[in-house]
Amino acid sequence: MDAYGTDSDARHGPDGPGRPGSAPEPDAPPEPHGSAVPDRPAVPDSPAVPDSPPEPAGPGPADDPQDASTDAAELDSGALAFSVAPAPGPHAEPRTGVAALSLRYQIGAALALAVVAVVVCVHVGMVFLHVAPSNTLTKAHGKAIDDWIYPEFEQNWKLFAPNPLQQNIAVQVRAEVQEKDGAVRTTGWYDLSAQDGQAIDGNLLPSHTEQNELRRAWDFFVATHDSNNRPAGLRGTLSESYLRRIVVLRLGRDDAAGKGGVIDQVQVRSRTTNVPPPKWSTEKISDKPMDRVLPWWPVAAADTDGGTR
Repeated sequence: MDAYGTDSDARHGPDGPGRPGSAPEPDAPPEPHGSAVPDRPAVPDSPAVPDSPPEPAGPGPADDPQDASTDAAELDSGALAFSVAPAPGPHAEPRTGVAALSLRYQIGAALALAVVAVVVCVHVGMVFLHVAPSNTLTKAHGKAIDDWIYPEFEQNWKLFAPNPLQQNIAVQVRAEVQEKDGAVRTTGWYDLSAQDGQAIDGNLLPSHTEQNELRRAWDFFVATHDSNNRPAGLRGTLSESYLRRIVVLRLGRDDAAGKGGVIDQVQVRSRTTNVPPPKWSTEKISDKPMDRVLPWWPVAAADTDGGTR
């Protein structure tokens, strides 16, 4: 076989170069090292065909060029969205409560809470010292403790006494009124306890004043006075002032002085009636009311002005 023909067929195919329908063949594999291959003479009428350049990497035969362009566009848009998206950070929750206020109002709220906390602590401490057994603090500061507790915050154990109260006590008052023309008259007895009872009866939410103010004021007076109505110490004087202001206020609500009249003096009494025993009981008690009449108290300006409100 001719070497020239063999090489021409191997390089250009059986159809030869330049013929229609011929396709370039890939380069022949290199021959083994050490084999002697004679030099091929140049062929003047058949110039050598240069090797075809390698095709660029791209979609395979099964890939659609339109799909490839769509994927590239999606990648570009995703990269753009990623570049403009803000960096992730912690979720900021809206402020509520005191934190939502400005700094000035936060300081004001903190001060108000501090004042309330101090008052509550002082009150709890005073009540504890009041009900606690006698100790060094109560001996040294007994007056300050009593001034804080009485009369509004007095503590007692009458509900749990071995013999609870079995009496109805009514507090009544009358007044000496100076009329506009200078005449002096004395009113009848006003049953203040009965008025409170009527206000409480049938009321689902009675006020603390209607339930306890008058009753506690009378208990405070009895606890600080002897049987002759003489005060025992400074607490006795305080109880008189407290009870007098309450009855003057009640008389003013009932318009006891009338048009143009002025209350000069008031007198308080208590009427105590025993609770009758049940029908099956053999206990015998008196049903006659017992009165405790206090002396006349002159009414000062402090009893009718801001002190009674």
